[in-house]
Order: sequence, then C-alpha cells, then structure tokens
Amino acid sequence: MASEAADVAAERANREAIEDVLALVRRNGGRATPARRLLLNALFGNRDHRSAEELAAEVHDRAPDVHLSTIYRNLEELERLGVIDSTRLGSGPATYHLASAAHGHLVCEQCASMIEVPDEIFADLVRVAGTEYGFAINPHRFAVTGRCANCQARA
Repeated sequence: MASEAADVAAERANREAIEDVLALVRRNGGRATPARRLLLNALFGNRDHRSAEELAAEVHDRAPDVHLSTIYRNLEELERLGVIDSTRLGSGPATYHLASAAHGHLVCEQCASMIEVPDEIFADLVRVAGTEYGFAINPHRFAVTGRCANCQARA
C-alpha cells in the first residue's frame, strides 16, 4: 500500500516536472510537441544514462513515426536549456541524463559498469588544470576510465 502511494506520488512529480520543462521550452520559443513530451517521459521515467538511440527506441515504442534526427534535435535543445546533460562514458556514444547535482563518472573499461561520484573527487585536477594550464574542467561532462573493484579482483 505504501509502495503504491509512493509510485503515485513519483508519477505525479514526474508529470509536474515534465510540464515545468515544457513551460521552459515555450518561454524560450519552442513548442510542446508530442515527440518532445514522449522524450521527456523517457528521460523522467528512467533516470539512467542512455544514448540517443536508446531513448529513440523507447519513444519509437509509442510513436514509430518519430525520427532519430528529431530525438537528437530535442536532446540538443534540452541540453541548451540545462534540463539534461550529455556525457561520454568511455569510448561509447554520448549518453544523456537529467541535469542534477554535479557529479563525475568512473567507467570500467572491462565490464562497462559506471559509478557516479561527487564532483569534489576531481577538485585537485580542476585546480591544477586551472592554475597550471589555464584550463577550466567541467568534471560532470566526462568520464575517467579504469577498472572497477570487481574486475580487479577477478584479474
């Protein structure tokens, strides 16, 4: 019973958040299209990092006529508005996820597992890059690759 109430509350919160995003899109000259609404449902329904192709597949399940190019255009617009972030997690395609508290990514080169870490873990790197090289790092836009504890233990 409590779980059902939590699910209903989460669904309501997602709907409200989607409407807030669509209002932001409208304020910035965009439209609340059916394709954009379906993409937002996919993003809010599963908060994992997913590629444009994975998001497109979910949208296509509900609207097969939505083209991948439409998904990419919507992702670019949502990123420009600060609703989502894109991140390259290793050598694969860019992944997209809802913008949240700044965080970095550790990606295992062997099993492809991904760990989100607080961006403070990169504080020394950000400081050195800025002071020594005049370069401003945005740590939640990239991934550090290596091997996770499980893969190290198996080696």
